[in-house]
Amino acid sequence: MGGTQDGLAVTARALGLKGPRGWTFRGVTVDAEPGSLIAIEGPSGSGRTSLLLALTGRMKPTEGTAIVGGFELPRRMAALRRASALAHVPGVTDLDPALTVGEHLRERALLERRFGGTVRGLLRSRAERSTEATLRVDNASAAAGLDREALPKGPRTAVRDLERVQALRLSVALALVGRPRLLGVDDTDLKLSDAERADIWALLRSLTEAGTTVVAVCSEAPEGAVTVSTRETPAAPEQDDKEEDPDAVAETRGA
Repeated sequence: MGGTQDGLAVTARALGLKGPRGWTFRGVTVDAEPGSLIAIEGPSGSGRTSLLLALTGRMKPTEGTAIVGGFELPRRMAALRRASALAHVPGVTDLDPALTVGEHLRERALLERRFGGTVRGLLRSRAERSTEATLRVDNASAAAGLDREALPKGPRTAVRDLERVQALRLSVALALVGRPRLLGVDDTDLKLSDAERADIWALLRSLTEAGTTVVAVCSEAPEGAVTVSTRETPAAPEQDDKEEDPDAVAETRGA
């Protein structure tokens, strides 16, 4: 499975992370070309989220080697964070239930303009920057399959009123505003029907076809994905999947 050269290749050998309660994951091997769909498969509590964070430069591995898009980990974690984004990760990319869909997208575009843009971009006129922000939001929403006008109150729909699939699509859209070369998505198939799972996997495949490498956490990997299983790794207790050693977790702003 491949894509354009925009995505990041992912290679890992004997990758492991040890927390205060033992190994969260260990012995992980990955070989994926740019534009691949990588499925981290395993039960809740098997270290899936921690592995996702490690492969996107947000968590420092304890042993083994990993190179993502030419960025050697953990030495170049900061550089990898700038080239990647996260979606639907509890405790990291949580949506504010009181904000509307439109407010979330506008806020994300503003943050991207302030912290993710170039100096040259900051020198453009306000009208040009506004047009660019609108285009980014429109493109990201379209790529995530988020039809804002079809929501109950359109863009003014509060997050608390979204269905689970709609909230997942919004989280993906927010991540795509920054045009990442690697996208990490957690809990991809949690509490979804078979039809909804199929729709989400189709969405993620469409992103890989456009060139973005996607790493997705799931309970069961779809056919054709590069599958990385955490089922057999010596994981820590279940709560360690979400609560890791604070010293191991990197900065997640702009995830």
